[in-house]
Amino acid sequence: MKITLKDGSVKEYASPMSIIDIAKDISEGLARMACVAEIDGEVKDLRTIVDKDCTLNIFTEKDPEGLAALRHTASHVMAQAIKHLYPQAKFWVGPVVAEGFYYDIDLGEDVIRDEDIEKITKEMKKVVKSGKKIIRREVSKEEALEIFADDPYKLDLIADLEEGSITVYDQGDFTDLCRGPHVDNVKLCKHFKLIRHSGAYWKGDSKNKMLQRIYGVCFPTAEELEAHL
Repeated sequence: MKITLKDGSVKEYASPMSIIDIAKDISEGLARMACVAEIDGEVKDLRTIVDKDCTLNIFTEKDPEGLAALRHTASHVMAQAIKHLYPQAKFWVGPVVAEGFYYDIDLGEDVIRDEDIEKITKEMKKVVKSGKKIIRREVSKEEALEIFADDPYKLDLIADLEEGSITVYDQGDFTDLCRGPHVDNVKLCKHFKLIRHSGAYWKGDSKNKMLQRIYGVCFPTAEELEAHL
């Protein structure tokens, strides 16, 4: 198969290869910095297998696509930390926004206060230090409904998904429903800060339950984080 790179050069391989292995073949330095990649215009995780002729663009943390994946992963790290501290937590959505990320959470009777942000931050640092790889899985709708059987917000999302299009991401003891893509390891999310929290109605409808939203930022380096703050 022929892989056409961003600079127009072509790499040829006799058998299917993962994007990360292609990156290593190009340059060990590129492989170390890689976050996600674009295959024929579609952004994918690094462990995606390439099995046919295509164009390939590998993104690092310096690229908008790579930074978005880093921040998206940071939102999952925050959700995992919250689940450790609040086992009853249920999760709506945790997208990337202009300057960072957030996650909408139902904590039942618990209410996030300013002092709780530091507690969540400490737990996030533990998650990051664990260095768990982030594994993407494609599951059936039936499997997804079983995995998230105790989370009505995820069940609501799954109800609108088509069979064959459902993916989940595992990172250690935490699994989340997500389209991705994500970086390869939680340890890449170490330069983060939770910056504020607020209330947010489920689906933005004031007739629905008020959830709790926590915002954060994440950058490739401590210097970039400090400059932003």
